[in-house]
Order: sequence, then structure tokens, then C-alpha cells
Amino acid sequence: MTDTPMTSVTAPPPPVSGRNPMASVLIHAALIAASIAMIYPLLWMVSASIRPEDEIFSSTSLLPSSVDFSSYIRGWFGLDISFGRFFWNSLVVSVLTVTGNVMACSLAAYAFARLRFKGRNFWFAIMLGTLMIPYHVTLIPQYVLFLNLGWVDTYLPLVVPKFLASDAFFIFLMVQFFRGIPRELDEAAMMDGCSPWRIYWKIMLPLSLPVLATAAIFSFIWTWDDFFGPLIYLNDMNNYTIQLGLRTFVDSSSTSDWGGLFAMSTLSLVPVFFFFLFFQRLLIEGIATTGMKR
Repeated sequence: MTDTPMTSVTAPPPPVSGRNPMASVLIHAALIAASIAMIYPLLWMVSASIRPEDEIFSSTSLLPSSVDFSSYIRGWFGLDISFGRFFWNSLVVSVLTVTGNVMACSLAAYAFARLRFKGRNFWFAIMLGTLMIPYHVTLIPQYVLFLNLGWVDTYLPLVVPKFLASDAFFIFLMVQFFRGIPRELDEAAMMDGCSPWRIYWKIMLPLSLPVLATAAIFSFIWTWDDFFGPLIYLNDMNNYTIQLGLRTFVDSSSTSDWGGLFAMSTLSLVPVFFFFLFFQRLLIEGIATTGMKR
């Protein structure tokens, strides 16, 4: 008589209880309240741009008593120079800055991430060290340099450094992304006779669209919103960017046009909003994959 082996029966795990519905409601309510608090200044600015001038600061309601678009017309044509000129100046500086950052920083990042040269780690550490130097420390030496070159009151001080890979943050961001791309692709391309430049152009750049888009978006937003740089180097009103143009609506010695200021401030957010809207997928992908192995 043979004994049949006993098979152990494992009891099914107890069902996982779902989240408390009340806790979920409270969390969503807190997030909605925080979102409203964050966008309230933006909503107030948009509301102030379409309400009569005498109601801008006298009413606390977001809904104006009457809709008045005269602030947009007055803000666009009320200055000695059309506000469209400031838009064009900001667009030129922003596009050139994005082009310079993407080109120069990607080349520098490719060299640090994929090429082997003497002192690579040392120069990479020096590059990272520049992130800890405040901008105001180098402001005066840079201004003296650009003044001696005759570049003051031109866009050159705002644009030329971007073509020399001066933004260490973007270099570091791209280096982390490039290191995640398999080196087998480089080796296979070298076996086919590709030079380092061709590997960079044909392999690295097409695979790095997310991080390049991330650098382009941040560079565009930071340049479009920059006030301090144009304030230092631009003197002629014809060269003013949007941020300097907005400052002209407020005058401590005379009457300030608050309606025109809020109207033009609202318009100045439109390019940034659409730029982010069109490239948000690449931005999220670039941030999510940076520093991670692919």
C-alpha cells in the first residue's frame, strides 16, 4: 500500500481593500484648492486686462462688470514704439538663444559623454562647478568685456555666449541622456567607417530629440522671461525685449497705464503657453529619461 503525497492547499490572499473614498475626496479637494490658489494671480491679471481702468484695483471679483478691450489697443499702440516691435525683438533673441544652446551644448555634452580625451573628468568637474557661481559675480567682468568689444546696446551679449556652450545645466542634462544610449551603436558605426562627427549627427541627435526639446523649451522660456540681462545691455528702446517694454507702462514720476500693462502681460504669456503645449510630450519624456538607462 503506497501512501499518496499530501498536497498543501494555499489559501488565497485576502482582498486588498481600496482607498477610503472620503480620503480620496479630501485629497482631490485639497489639490483643486491648491491649483486655484496657484492660478488665481493669472486669472486676476487676465480679468484686469478686460475691465475698465477705474475698476482694476477697486474690485476684488474676477468677473468684470463690463468687458473692455481698449487696454489691448492702448497697450499695443500707446507707446512711442508699437508693442509688436518688442515681441519681434524677444522672438529674435529667444530663437537665436535656443539655436545656440541646442547646438553648442549638445556638442559639448557629446564630447564629455562619448569621446575620450585627456583631462575629460577634470574639465567636466570644472564645468559643473560653474553652476555654483552666481551670475552677479561675473556680471561686471562680462559687462566690461562686452563694452570693450563694442557690443553694449546690441543683442550680441545675450546671444553669442549661448553659441559657446555657456549653460552648464543643459550640458549636464544632455550628458546624462547621452550616457544612457548604448555604446554598441557607436562601435557599429565606427566599424562602418563613421567619424565622431558623423556619429553625433546621424546617431546621437536623432535619438536625443526628447532631451534636445527639453533644453529648447527651458531655454526659450528663460530667455523670453529674462529681464535682468536685457536691462543691463540694452539702452535703445528700439532694441527692447518684451520684459523691458512692460516696464515702460509703469512710471513712478507720472501716470502708469495699468490696464495696458496687464493686457500686454497677458499677450506675452501666449507664445510661452503654446510653445510648451506643442512640445510638452517631448519635455516630459526628456525629463523622465534623463539620467536613466534606456
